[in-house]
Amino acid sequence: MLGPLMTPDEVAALLKTEIRFVRRLVAERRIPFTKVGKFVRFHPADVEAFIAAGRVEPPRVRWRAGVPV
Repeated sequence: MLGPLMTPDEVAALLKTEIRFVRRLVAERRIPFTKVGKFVRFHPADVEAFIAAGRVEPPRVRWRAGVPV
């Protein structure tokens, strides 16, 4: 059985963005989505994967004698 799908409004609220941003992600095919009739819906796992893919790790700097190497 499928879990509950998210609406574009719910995704926008989760991302703390405007609905326009979510619509642009769909139009540019940058986030996976499912069409249910004429409606666009999102699997929560796909939204989580989208968020994880955007994570940027800080660079690791090694120090030697107070100077970055």
